[in-house]
Amino acid sequence: MLFRDLVAPTTVLGDLVSTTKRETIAEMVDALIENSLVPADLRQSVLKALFDREELGSTGIGHNIAIPHAKHPSIKKLTAIFARSREGVEFDSLDGEPVHLFFLILSNQDTAAQHLEALAYISQNLRDEIFRRFLIKARDSKEIYELLEEADQKSLGGA
Repeated sequence: MLFRDLVAPTTVLGDLVSTTKRETIAEMVDALIENSLVPADLRQSVLKALFDREELGSTGIGHNIAIPHAKHPSIKKLTAIFARSREGVEFDSLDGEPVHLFFLILSNQDTAAQHLEALAYISQNLRDEIFRRFLIKARDSKEIYELLEEADQKSLGGA
């Protein structure tokens, strides 16, 4: 699993507008809908699945990162989006710090292994403080996507 398997240039949001946890998740889901990755008629049920998951415990894992995720029976394949908030969003993170970097993942029961693999890959790469800093300071979505590509190359043993 690589970042390129999870997101495309069109599913990298460089400047989130939202300022709350619920708004942030909704903005990301709406972007998936705009990119035809989630059917519009699933919006409410997908949001409910994500909000229900947040009720179990925040997906704000600390170090300015959140990985909201949920399984939904109508999602056909693993679907993800990356977003960055320059100002940060209060997300009930484990360390109490605002979140700047978001990976939202949707899957179904049949893609549980891929779901876990995606969570592991994201977490592994975002442990790198320098990488996180570069993502937060990137100029725009294009630069963020290039940083994700560079991380993939390192994972593959390249540059």
